[in-house]
Amino acid sequence: MRQVRYNCAMSLDGYIAGPDHEFDWIEADPDIDFLQLSAQFDTYLMGRKTFEITRQHGQAEMPGIRTFVFSRTLRQSDYDNVTIVGRNWQEIVQSLRREPGKDIWLFGGGSLFRSLAEAGLVDTVEVSVVPILLGRGVPLVSDPPTRIALTLTGHRVYAKTGMISLVYAVNNR
Repeated sequence: MRQVRYNCAMSLDGYIAGPDHEFDWIEADPDIDFLQLSAQFDTYLMGRKTFEITRQHGQAEMPGIRTFVFSRTLRQSDYDNVTIVGRNWQEIVQSLRREPGKDIWLFGGGSLFRSLAEAGLVDTVEVSVVPILLGRGVPLVSDPPTRIALTLTGHRVYAKTGMISLVYAVNNR
């Protein structure tokens, strides 16, 4: 079964984007092989806000990657290269997990993560902690937070930028 992996960068104080959804504070570390990481996935799951931000930067629709956008307001007829998911989202994610293929990248954001984790549909939380304090912004998990038990399965320190990557398995699924 394919894994749903919440993989993101986060400030030391727990934000995955700044107050205006900016991510210019995420420094690229030369020791992180983003192409190798991306090659592990063939499907992206995004919330509407993340989709709109990545779309503004020309990154929402990637060749060879199926993208599913979770939204109550977007209409499928407005988008050709992504699938808009409104209703039956649990069944759709369960179906994607059963399909053959690579892992599924839960690309963002905190609300979608919370909903999927509450439904037992997230397998790992993979966070690269960036050494910056934003003070406010988009949290890793949106309110109201739910207790999600995790077990550390891996970590790596990137000395050049001071980032630390943490990999956790989600417990009690």
